[in-house]
Amino acid sequence: MKILVTGGAGFIGSAVVRHAVAQGHAVVNLDALTYAACLDNLASVADSPLYAFERADIRDAEALRRIFRDHAPDAVMHLAAESHVDRSIDAPGGFVDTNVMGTATLLQAARGYWEGRGRPAEFRFHHVSTDEVFGSLPGDPDHRFTETTPYAPNSPYAASKAASDHMVRAWGRTYGLPVVLSNCSNNYGPFHFPEKLIPVVILSALAGQPIPIYGDGGHVRDWLFVEDHAEALLRVLTRGEVGRSYNLGAEAEVTNLELVRRICRLLDLRRPAGAPHEELITLVADRPGHDRRYAIDPERAASELGWRAQVSLEEGLSRTVDWYLENRDWWQPLLDRAGLGQRLGLGAGA
Repeated sequence: MKILVTGGAGFIGSAVVRHAVAQGHAVVNLDALTYAACLDNLASVADSPLYAFERADIRDAEALRRIFRDHAPDAVMHLAAESHVDRSIDAPGGFVDTNVMGTATLLQAARGYWEGRGRPAEFRFHHVSTDEVFGSLPGDPDHRFTETTPYAPNSPYAASKAASDHMVRAWGRTYGLPVVLSNCSNNYGPFHFPEKLIPVVILSALAGQPIPIYGDGGHVRDWLFVEDHAEALLRVLTRGEVGRSYNLGAEAEVTNLELVRRICRLLDLRRPAGAPHEELITLVADRPGHDRRYAIDPERAASELGWRAQVSLEEGLSRTVDWYLENRDWWQPLLDRAGLGQRLGLGAGA
């Protein structure tokens, strides 16, 4: 099929694009190329006849209508979003504008295209969301997010994603648009933008700088390797039931402090000159509204889609650390663009 992927130059989006092209799908990557986007993520498919790129903003209705008309996709995978919680706390308006209004604009463009083609039953609009819409879980390991967990977002980012989830469901019920939804746990892996936790840990440790951890480090997350997630998303798109949502997680819960310690131990083996890197761990003031625990129950995806995560946290962290050690040419320009390189002592001349 031909898939229109929004946000395809981002971390998860680029993994989806690479995976879809590898499976023989044609992909149109729609991306506004904001600060977290990087076309270098797509170097392996850039010359493929199955790949096309459109620089556009999901808030631009006219551009969306043109792209739908010119490319005639069979499906949409909507990943374009502002996604960094800290940024949403500092400047929530941009998250509302992109994640809420942008999703509404995209839904209307998809609806117009779908209706103009005679409302084909095989068309799909797949909205990719986050487990953060569900809020925070108690510490009891028997409690995990399911597809029926009530929404209780606690950050501006989570609230903006919850609103977009609700709009997708509304377009499905009100207009009959064939929608599917997915909510994932924390992703990690190669090409992860350097402002997120795991890259921050790796790059801070390499620079011999403090490794910041919020609060007491006891916040728990379920970590999903990005390539496992890309496979799951394509299964949701191609096998998921219309109107249904799917929770996607790796059943790999760990506290932030333990996660960072594991990364430090991997770096001790690979860069012994800086060992023990755990000495760089620094607890900092917690951020407002910080959810204590996330955990996904992936049973619906397992039973209906035949999907479970294949990459263990141990393997995934090892692969991720090795990738960052081997790909300074990728992350250094991003650090410099964001003004982070000199602060970490990892400037271009370092």
